[in-house]
Amino acid sequence: MVTEIARFRAQPGKANELANGLVQGAAIIKTAEGCQSIKVSRCVEDDQLFIFQIEWETLAHHVDMFRSSPLFAQYRSHITGLFVEPVDVNHFEVIQ
Repeated sequence: MVTEIARFRAQPGKANELANGLVQGAAIIKTAEGCQSIKVSRCVEDDQLFIFQIEWETLAHHVDMFRSSPLFAQYRSHITGLFVEPVDVNHFEVIQ
């Protein structure tokens, strides 16, 4: 299992739109092969900052399969223009 953490910062004045878009996008990501779970969170101290926490079966399910599938474009269509680029994305494995 690999955990993807993706950090998004909203464009000025677009935080609520981004929140809605991320929730809509999460529903699409949930249908992707290898997606085990997904959470969308908003920062308490900075309401312009959001994270996806996605559990993937393997890194390849995210990087190779999902990103090259039509689902990726569908997901991105809900958030395009609403966040400051680049998105900070990292993948983690449990070590204990």
